[in-house]
Amino acid sequence: MKPTAKLHDIGQSLWLDNITRTMLADGALQGYIEELSVTGLTSNPTIFDKAISAGDAYDEQIAELSPGLGTAEEVFFQLALADLRDATDLFKDVHERTAGVDGFCSLEVSPELADDTAGTIEQAAKLHREAERENLFIKIPGTEAGLPAIEETIFAGIPVNVTLLFDRDQYLAAADAYLRGIERRIEAGLNPDVASVASIFMSRWDVAVAEEAPAELRNRLGLAVGFRAYGAYRELLDSRRMQKLMNAGARPQRLLWASTGTKDPDASDTLYIGGFAAPFTVNTMPEPTLLAFADHGEVGELAPADGGDAEAVLAQFERAGIGVDALAARLQEEGKVAFVKSWTDLMDSIESKRGVVAG
Repeated sequence: MKPTAKLHDIGQSLWLDNITRTMLADGALQGYIEELSVTGLTSNPTIFDKAISAGDAYDEQIAELSPGLGTAEEVFFQLALADLRDATDLFKDVHERTAGVDGFCSLEVSPELADDTAGTIEQAAKLHREAERENLFIKIPGTEAGLPAIEETIFAGIPVNVTLLFDRDQYLAAADAYLRGIERRIEAGLNPDVASVASIFMSRWDVAVAEEAPAELRNRLGLAVGFRAYGAYRELLDSRRMQKLMNAGARPQRLLWASTGTKDPDASDTLYIGGFAAPFTVNTMPEPTLLAFADHGEVGELAPADGGDAEAVLAQFERAGIGVDALAARLQEEGKVAFVKSWTDLMDSIESKRGVVAG
């Protein structure tokens, strides 16, 4: 049995953190579904920028769209929606087999809306309406402005992938926004069965402290932060609030491990895959990480439901002068900036492509 199948069998969903029109057309994604137990997919502006810039796969549609659409953003969303409709169709059987628990793909709202609650709500509704696929998550950042947008979007019945989360407290704030949206649906007599995942970014923690962490703590911060968040997640699943909502027909928001590609060349290339093996969670992995785990990954002990030694490890970082709470806030802010930079690069790439195909 492949390591990816073993990971799936312990109750974790394996998603691919990539999408290209080429992998949709040449059967590569279908192969990952059939051979590597992949049951979903995530996307982001950087992924689409690489896909659109890499070749001519999108040129024909860009040429068709450009005369009728004004902005690069309008063109991009039509390109992305075309890909994601095809991808969600590939995962339709998974979505139906799991009664809507799995088989999702994700599309992100413009990162330029990270501080714009009303704009995020409007764009989330528009994208999901135009996609016409029930197994499409709309990605909304768990920022201060994003939290009320998450609540409103869930209340509207739109599945949400909460992105840009880095620690337990940010996760719990996102979970609370999700629960408020569900509670409001119940009060309004609406179906409370609205899916959501909360994506917590892991590898960036170890990158951020690589130069200052003591040798004995190298590449341990991401795992400790993740275990602490996982302990909070399991507590929430067992809480009276969550069980009351489940009894009314709601489903729990799942925790998703994101940014799970190892950045340190001296560390295991499957560090954040084997480390975060946990039932009723999702791990979305870059293509090289998925292939590496399929080749030589190991499923050992599951992530500790109570957080394990996370608090002790985090205390060691604090004693070493690394303030974990302050770093979480910094990473989220830096993530916002990086997402906007990626978005700007994507818009530039599309404008460049428009010029090429027009010529």
